Amino acid sequence: MSAPGNAAVRVAGLRMAYGHHTVLDGIDFAVAPGEVVALLGPNGAGKTTTVEIIEGFRHRDAGEVTVLGIDPARGDDAWRARIGVVLQSWRDHRRWRVRALLEHLADSYRPYATARSVRPRDVDDLLARVGLTAAADQRMATLSGGQRRRLDVAVGLVGRPELLILDEPTAGLDPAARREFHELVHEVVDRDGTVVLMTTHDLAEAETVADRILLLAGGHVVADGSPAAVARQVAGPSEVRWSAGGARHVHSTHDPVAFTRDLLATGDVEDLEVVRASLEDAYLEIVRRHEPGSTRRDLEVAR
Repeated sequence: MSAPGNAAVRVAGLRMAYGHHTVLDGIDFAVAPGEVVALLGPNGAGKTTTVEIIEGFRHRDAGEVTVLGIDPARGDDAWRARIGVVLQSWRDHRRWRVRALLEHLADSYRPYATARSVRPRDVDDLLARVGLTAAADQRMATLSGGQRRRLDVAVGLVGRPELLILDEPTAGLDPAARREFHELVHEVVDRDGTVVLMTTHDLAEAETVADRILLLAGGHVVADGSPAAVARQVAGPSEVRWSAGGARHVHSTHDPVAFTRDLLATGDVEDLEVVRASLEDAYLEIVRRHEPGSTRRDLEVAR
């Protein structure tokens, strides 16, 4: 699946190797304005490398990359001001107070405001949106893990980015905070047209938040589509589970409808259940095909 001609991110023939190990072997994809795309793959598949190249933090070996109309290798401060990044972890000054840090960062975006992009966001409004108003005057060293992750998100949003890059964005958040974060992502997409590119090991999160999934394995994009389309890409067998004669039975079949119809015709069936292949099943199967030497531990995603 490709984005239209006005793609916010376009990658063509991207190649990257570390010594003799090829991480990216000519990948191609595009992301359209207003899309939320989840970049998935096993450890070592090149997710971080791809994101760092898009951010302009790593030079590629070959290929073409444009982000917001600019080659990241030549991006200047004005270009960087259009991008927000939420890292999985980052070093900071633990003595900063929450509001003071955000106001300091907000000031750095003011020179890059335009008629079309009002920068920065109002700090108090942002604090309210990420649920940190009550902690605004706390030092960062005193924040809980969940509060700290909310602050990370606020740091990524304070400049009102056109492209928001999220690395494991909800790590450390409780279920309620995760739901609020997902709502916030859709809000910035709907209100500002922000493009969101996220990496995650949590398939449930990808399925909830992302419009599209890009699955990296073996140096290539091996799946590209909606979560439902990726799940359908592997027509794995379904399991039919039932009780009969006091015993439990399980049968794998590619045609659960026909099997179930024949089974019900016997008349001696209780607790019938059909379990179809999930997105997680598809992920594991697709990656296994392209990473034949990997173990299940290498391939598994966080629950």
